[in-house]
Amino acid sequence: MEVELEDGTTVTSDRFRVALCTCRRSRRYPWCDTSHRDRTQG
Repeated sequence: MEVELEDGTTVTSDRFRVALCTCRRSRRYPWCDTSHRDRTQG
């Protein structure tokens, strides 16, 4: 999968299944690394 970011750069992933990050907490943005799960809920 290939994604073009806002600044015009292109990132690719060769994985079979990918998820796009919508929370912007991922260390691998734009790919989701489940960083959103670390947030404590109150």
